[in-house]
Amino acid sequence: MEFLQQHNLLGLVIGISTFLIIGLFHPIVIKGEYYFGTRCWWAFLLLGIICGVLTIMVENVLFSALLGVTAFSSFWSILEIFEQQERVRKGWFPKNPKRKYPFDN
Repeated sequence: MEFLQQHNLLGLVIGISTFLIIGLFHPIVIKGEYYFGTRCWWAFLLLGIICGVLTIMVENVLFSALLGVTAFSSFWSILEIFEQQERVRKGWFPKNPKRKYPFDN
């Protein structure tokens, strides 16, 4: 950690990690909607709350920032899971043939 601060790399590491965390949530949302539908939104809420609380408890700036990014990426994923269902309805993503969708007749 001292190395990162000493060489002014902390912001760069936080930025790259933020990019990777947000990028990781995209396929998680897609797979979550595919296998569980929108009923998995509560898992994102729970993860967001846990990471939010841990953000306050952790003293290390790097880990606190990454927990905060994870928390709010989880909260954003709640909206995305419902939007993903709409994308499936429009045919932009495949339906899971083993699941019944609310928009199927």
